[in-house]
Amino acid sequence: MKNFLLVIALLIAFKASAQRFEPVNRNASAEAKKLLSYLYDINGKSILSGQHNYNQSMNVFSDSVKAITGKYPALWGTDFIWNGTKDNGQAIVDEAIRKNKEGYLITLMWHEGRPTDNPPYGWKESIQGKLTVAEWKELTTPNTELNKRWLAQVDKIAFYLKQLQDAHVPVLWRPYHEMNGVWFWWGNRPGNDGVTKLWKMMYNRFTNYHHLNNLLWVWGANGPRDIPKDEAYAYKDFYPGADYVDILGADIYHFDYEQKDYNELLALAKGKIVALTEVGELPKPEILEAQPKWAWFMVWTSWLWTDNTKDRVKEVYLRPQTISH
Repeated sequence: MKNFLLVIALLIAFKASAQRFEPVNRNASAEAKKLLSYLYDINGKSILSGQHNYNQSMNVFSDSVKAITGKYPALWGTDFIWNGTKDNGQAIVDEAIRKNKEGYLITLMWHEGRPTDNPPYGWKESIQGKLTVAEWKELTTPNTELNKRWLAQVDKIAFYLKQLQDAHVPVLWRPYHEMNGVWFWWGNRPGNDGVTKLWKMMYNRFTNYHHLNNLLWVWGANGPRDIPKDEAYAYKDFYPGADYVDILGADIYHFDYEQKDYNELLALAKGKIVALTEVGELPKPEILEAQPKWAWFMVWTSWLWTDNTKDRVKEVYLRPQTISH
């Protein structure tokens, strides 16, 4: 009887480890399907190295990784943020296409300006600004003036993402990140009428209206925190659901790689891929051994220099399990 129960337990464990999901977009491009399949292939075995770069200097930090370790990150990332006098969207598209041809994986995000504002969007004034309850309701109600302003914003980003689709570039697309935190205008809005509604609005606009089939949808929450004025709340209250998310992520700084938070994200993912969508300090090797399901890590810009020693960077990049370019 004990042997029979052991066999059953092993079969259940094997089924869980072998579980795979297709992209949530049923019309996903061949490239997007191939990328997601690859992430499942390495799931629990390896971790992809990644580096975020500012969109006005799109290779500085990736080049720095090469100088430190002798290797380039496997994952190249940047941001559609527009907080200056110039929209860098076309430069991002051109560089992403080049990087894809060179064999890098591409992850893109967007610090979206508040829809009540006009560009350029100030960091504190707009991106970290607030919307009233009435403004949020107007934003998420079709055909209102604020909803139309939001549509104009997302349609502009769709124009750039469409160029990447035409170039057969799959994109790990990570909008409305850290939505469980209090610091962005889309943040700290739990419940069905909160940020999950906005996420679904973007998903439907991009997928069903613009037919953007090259995107894998990456939901990148912040690791839960309870520091005054920097709170980030439980993952589950901000999750739009398995029908709208391909990959679940956590943004973790200051060595807050709590095992309980990792376990909470895995429970919410129910077998879907999880990733360290932003990190400040790189996780120690013992953390990565205890948390083997992370598909990638992406160091945030200059944190590579300011909050990591060269020895730490080399230690993580030179692990046999770390995949680099």
